[in-house]
Amino acid sequence: MIKIQMTKTTKTIVMGTPYFAATIFKKLYQSQLPNLEIVAVITAPDKPVGRKQELVPSPVKKFALKNNLNILQPEKINSPEWIKKIKALNPDLIIVTAYGQIIPKKILDIPKFGALNIHPSLLPKYRGASPIQATILNGDKIGGITMILMDEKMDHGPVISNFQFPISNKPTYEELSEKLANVGADLLIKVLPDWILGRIEPKPQKHPKATFCKIIKKENGKIDWRESAKKIERQIRAFHKWPNAFTSFNNKQLKILEAEICLKQNFKHSNEPGKVFFADDKKLAVQTNNGILILKQVQLEGKRQMNAKDFLNGHSEIIGTTLK
Repeated sequence: MIKIQMTKTTKTIVMGTPYFAATIFKKLYQSQLPNLEIVAVITAPDKPVGRKQELVPSPVKKFALKNNLNILQPEKINSPEWIKKIKALNPDLIIVTAYGQIIPKKILDIPKFGALNIHPSLLPKYRGASPIQATILNGDKIGGITMILMDEKMDHGPVISNFQFPISNKPTYEELSEKLANVGADLLIKVLPDWILGRIEPKPQKHPKATFCKIIKKENGKIDWRESAKKIERQIRAFHKWPNAFTSFNNKQLKILEAEICLKQNFKHSNEPGKVFFADDKKLAVQTNNGILILKQVQLEGKRQMNAKDFLNGHSEIIGTTLK
């Protein structure tokens, strides 16, 4: 690979939207890498939230506002207008993570150091929009982050660097996302100077081994009690905060925010999936097709989050019902 002399200033555009991206950009900004200048932060437009539909900025926009950085919020990044605006910034480098839109080749080709993507999986595993959720849903024991040189295909470009680590305990989406974001930021800060100086030769991914994950929709949170306790417990952790794992009780949505698999199997109760009963010490338990779940934190539609004991104090009628 031909070495490229480092310019006096590497003008950089960062592109991302959620907390995952904000964590990475914040650490990158605070690292004060020599000669790295963030000339623009590109993120999603403000979104209406809540009953009043008030416009709320993305976590990445909040980071940019706090640090007085130039903010751009295109509705469609592939429009001629926005391609022209980005070209006018004349960036040397683009860094992308969890942005939310497909970036066209006309933009990827602008910076001389390319467009880099920080992806929260060990590519080519889990290409797509929900790699963190997929990692939890599949019960993976190893997690990781990959830094690639982007091309026009989704999560397809050659690998610049990666890092893997064991997944201990049973993390929720937020916990694993935070871990991956910090690992991703550290990897980026470590590798970026060598990349800019032309010391790294990117390696093609093993494309035949690629796996894909889909965009998560609200309906994906619906619990099917005919599944195993292990699968449902993973679903609860993977979809924590959004869209949440949920079921139906008294014609209302009941979110299951935290649960654990019951290791004892000596209860005298119905084997009907979804049947609610008392386990040891009056714990709130639900039968699945294979195993029993102990509910720990729940939230009934229109009510606050509460632990199972407090919920039972106001809704003792749930015992003996079948959740749908």
